[in-house]
Amino acid sequence: MRALVVEDDPVVGPDVALALRDAGFVVDVAIDGDDAWFRGDTEDYDVVILDLGLPQLDGLSVLRRWRGANRSFPILILSARGDWTEKVEGIEAGADDYLAKPFEMRELVARARALVRRAAGHTSAIVTLGALTLDTRRMSASVAGRQLRLSPLEFRFLDYLAHQPGRAVSAGELAEHLYGAADASDSNAIEALVTRLRRKLGPGIIGTRRGFGYLLEGHSP
Repeated sequence: MRALVVEDDPVVGPDVALALRDAGFVVDVAIDGDDAWFRGDTEDYDVVILDLGLPQLDGLSVLRRWRGANRSFPILILSARGDWTEKVEGIEAGADDYLAKPFEMRELVARARALVRRAAGHTSAIVTLGALTLDTRRMSASVAGRQLRLSPLEFRFLDYLAHQPGRAVSAGELAEHLYGAADASDSNAIEALVTRLRRKLGPGIIGTRRGFGYLLEGHSP
């Protein structure tokens, strides 16, 4: 999963980014509203953590511009201000959740994961697709009850496809969400990753739609 952290605090921003990376997210960081607006307008994210008190362009303005441009990724607002009117304003502008500072990092990660699940139509951290079961909290997977030994990259691949129900995902999109835009690998690396996973999972789990990409066969296309 790919996350954008928009936070100008030199301590909070890196801490949030580190916590999300430890939880399996690929993370981009913006420290002002103009950069945040540009990134969100030109890149695809699975979740955005957005501080309201930003330099150059405030967080609410960034949020309104994104939603006005039909950018639909889930957004979790962060703010040091606990005024309920600000919370309402953020939700009405299009935010999906709100967390006031100070906050527990584990709660932020849990809320970010919940927003990603909700966007994909999942209500539980345990996702079952045919014989494949993913535990998104523990970052573990099993096939027909057999526990798999997966690298973090392999789990992120399955996790991303599981959150794209019924949709074939191109190698280019997978690379962006697994490696980040700056370090996106080529299609050969994705093909090699798929080959390794198919050996571990067995047949009938990862499907290919020629000309479109990969999907998990537990979903109906």
